[in-house]
Amino acid sequence: MYMNRKKFLKSLAVGLPVMLLSNKLSALFSKDEAAEEFVEKILAGPFSPTWESLSKYQAPEWFRDAKFGMWAHWGPQCQPEAGDWYAREMYMEGNRKYKFHLEKYGHPSQFGFKDVINTWKAEKWNPEALVSLYKNAGAKYFMALANHHDNFDLYKSKYQKEWNSLKQGPKKDIVKGWADAAKKHDLPFAVSVHAAHTWSWLETSQRDDKTGPFAGVPYDGKMTKEDGKGKWWEGLDPQDLYAQNHKLSENSEDNNGIHKQWNWANGVNPPSKSYINKFFNRTIDLINKYSPDMIYFDDSQFPLWPISDVGLRIAAHLYNKSIKDNGKLTAVITGKILNEEERKAMVWDIERGQSNDIEKLPWQTDTCIGDWHYNRDIYNRKAYKTPKTIIHTLVDVVSKNGNLMLNIPVRGDGSIDELEQKIVEEIGVWMKANGESIYGTRPWKIFGEGPAMKQAAALTAQGFNEGKGKAFTEEDIRFVTKNKTLFATVMAWPANGSILITSLNTGSEYYDGEIKSVKLVATGLDLRFERSTAGLKVFFPEIKPEAAYANALKIG
Repeated sequence: MYMNRKKFLKSLAVGLPVMLLSNKLSALFSKDEAAEEFVEKILAGPFSPTWESLSKYQAPEWFRDAKFGMWAHWGPQCQPEAGDWYAREMYMEGNRKYKFHLEKYGHPSQFGFKDVINTWKAEKWNPEALVSLYKNAGAKYFMALANHHDNFDLYKSKYQKEWNSLKQGPKKDIVKGWADAAKKHDLPFAVSVHAAHTWSWLETSQRDDKTGPFAGVPYDGKMTKEDGKGKWWEGLDPQDLYAQNHKLSENSEDNNGIHKQWNWANGVNPPSKSYINKFFNRTIDLINKYSPDMIYFDDSQFPLWPISDVGLRIAAHLYNKSIKDNGKLTAVITGKILNEEERKAMVWDIERGQSNDIEKLPWQTDTCIGDWHYNRDIYNRKAYKTPKTIIHTLVDVVSKNGNLMLNIPVRGDGSIDELEQKIVEEIGVWMKANGESIYGTRPWKIFGEGPAMKQAAALTAQGFNEGKGKAFTEEDIRFVTKNKTLFATVMAWPANGSILITSLNTGSEYYDGEIKSVKLVATGLDLRFERSTAGLKVFFPEIKPEAAYANALKIG
């Protein structure tokens, strides 16, 4: 639904960034401003679909205590095993994925993404086994992909009637399989929703080759139901999937232009009311069917904001449903590129990056050990992130009031490879030994000390600053507290047998009490220490515990 002018202007007063406004907002005020009715209704309750009302949100304690979640960013784009944004980039002439597609499947005028979906069978998928593995590795919540920018629903979708995983591809309710596994293992269940952007993201499918034997032959992005006669997809309408029965956005041929238009500005062709309404109905249907504890939106603020208020309506519904079902608000919604006011209405998510200070409100970073969608090349090159890198990220993020959501790419057949299995198991080794210093903790007066703080990578736009700062060393310490106990994690095993924590010196402005003991959390061993005006000097044992790349100390 499009907001009327009065409601929209009122919403601006509670902190909408001016940078989001563009001349495309005229789409909000069509000649017929009468509100359209949605098929799905939102629940009434304490929350209304306005920024002002949603700003009363508070992140639930389960989320604040959990700290570490794991994600299966898995759908039909994993079937080619060629990496991220396959459904978009297979239609980019000259792109690596375009060349891969030609060799593996044929020309995208004859074999498009709809046909890739048809090859996806998920024959080795065992959600219970994977969720069990992730729980054993220390995950305290689990997230599954509900749909991506490819617009394919991975559940029994009432509104994406034909292009969903029960009707096409694996013929399975993927979300239900994950949800049931999470419930069995007593993990809060989250879904990620990305489909709001298909309208502009998949415009590449409207193109054609500019050179070569297929020059001028359109890709399949504009095909309709009539084109399917005699083909496997006879009776299906590709436009229900591709949503490309519209004019191209400005500068649509610029392959990187989509990033500038993520906030529905800068020349993007505004989506139709029917597209917006369908997205709303699909998402409410998803919430009502599977009752997720958390929704991750891959959007600037809420989906389709500021050209529509459907994201605010979805948020109000989820929050009110959570209160109705649980007697209190236990739901979480994450969004990206939020100003301070918007962070009150949902949890701020920083993609592949982290804050450089303690945030007042809980937040989350999401990252992956490889590409978001499975990439065989990364496996062949053994180029996954190491357990050490993941644990360092987790410890740093938690010290700043954040959570880590980690994706383990799943192959098209539903399995993970042996390298990924080993990484997950090694993360579990560290978490079992040191989890006391992670779960249920809160930020201390400062998040840390050491050289990495002085050479941290700047946080810009959505994030993407991970791995760009100085690497952690034994001089880098990260702090958290729990029940009046201080934990200090040393980000490497000391080469000379001891470390100095300068923030805990005698007369410290941060810690004025007496220090009676220092324990190595991984083993429970009491460590010898000396406290002076220079700091707290802690002497480490000769024998390292397993996974000694981050070493939590319990100080009391």
